[in-house]
Amino acid sequence: MMRALGYPRLISMENFRTPNFTLVAEILIWLVKRYEPQMDIPTDVDTESDRIFFIKAVAQFMATKAHIKVNTKRLYQADGYAVKEMLKITSVLYSAMKTKQMALGDLIEEDNSKFKFDLSSKVSDLKAARQLASEVTSKGASLYDLLGKEVDLREMRTAAIARPLEINETEKALRAAIKEVLQSVEETKDMLSNVVSDETSLDAKIEKKKQELERNRKRLQTLQSVRPAFMDEYEKIEEDLQKQYETFVEKFRNLCFLESQLDEYHRLEQERFEEAENIMRMMQHVLREEEEERDLTRSSLKDEDSDMDVPEDEGSDSDMDESRPSKPRPTQNGIMAGRRARFIGNMQGGDSDETEDSEIDVDEDDEDDDEGEEEEGKDLEDNSLEGPVSRGARPSKGGMRPPLLEESDNDF
Repeated sequence: MMRALGYPRLISMENFRTPNFTLVAEILIWLVKRYEPQMDIPTDVDTESDRIFFIKAVAQFMATKAHIKVNTKRLYQADGYAVKEMLKITSVLYSAMKTKQMALGDLIEEDNSKFKFDLSSKVSDLKAARQLASEVTSKGASLYDLLGKEVDLREMRTAAIARPLEINETEKALRAAIKEVLQSVEETKDMLSNVVSDETSLDAKIEKKKQELERNRKRLQTLQSVRPAFMDEYEKIEEDLQKQYETFVEKFRNLCFLESQLDEYHRLEQERFEEAENIMRMMQHVLREEEEERDLTRSSLKDEDSDMDVPEDEGSDSDMDESRPSKPRPTQNGIMAGRRARFIGNMQGGDSDETEDSEIDVDEDDEDDDEGEEEEGKDLEDNSLEGPVSRGARPSKGGMRPPLLEESDNDF
């Protein structure tokens, strides 16, 4: 251990076969300096009194600073028993050195492995350490105050010890103590007697409670053995309740199924309604395109008529009417056959009145056609708002209106 601590010379057990106070003193001085470098210990060990003073100083230092109790007689012998006493000090320093080396080794390993220490697991230890530190501080402060009063207390203690005892005061104190003891004995006896009376009263109460418990048990047995009057009715009502519950469960299940079917039916109706609306929109778009085409054809025919009506020479109105050809009407797929018959005839009539009548009829028919087409467009828009229309119900372009469909709500 001394070699590990760094002692400069070698030590053998042969050095302590015979008393060797010089070596013991040297080792003790080195150990004290190792423990507290600023400690000043007298190193003079030539005389017997110097050796005694040296051993006392070392023992006092170790007891106060290191809390190590050593046997001064064995140290003074300076033999193998002194080695055992010095081992107490050496083992403390050696264990401290080992602990430090282990801590350094752990730090090196942590640095090498880059291990991060988690302080969350040591929070409780940290709180305990803080509490202990505060207690140590408070205890140290109280100890310091008591040590400050030690001078006065020492004088009072020495005065009390040095004061001679007076027999009369001692007898009075003893008589008072005996009287207090006798009084406490009497109180104890009274308490014992009270305990006996309390025990008898408690026994009586326990017996009474046992009798009540027995009566209650008998009453419970009688109540359990007797069947209540309303029990039959209760069982019958319970059976009816079970049947009603089963019926309720069945109806509730059927209701849930019907609600799901109704939701599915509403969803299908909504899809059909949306599909019919899309069809109506497409039909309206087609009709609008056809109307635009008719307008374009009419405008082109009017332009052609204006080109044909240019007079070559001046003449009578009847000649101009006879030479003017009748206006041809464009034929569409949606125009009825009866209306088409009005345009069949000679291009040039017998006289001007017939041609004028035919032109008037044509103009009236054009106006009637325009009015009928406008009414058909309005009816189609109204029918698209009233309800869904089947794909086969395509409205005709003549004067007849399509029949109104019934509302979809009446289908239910």
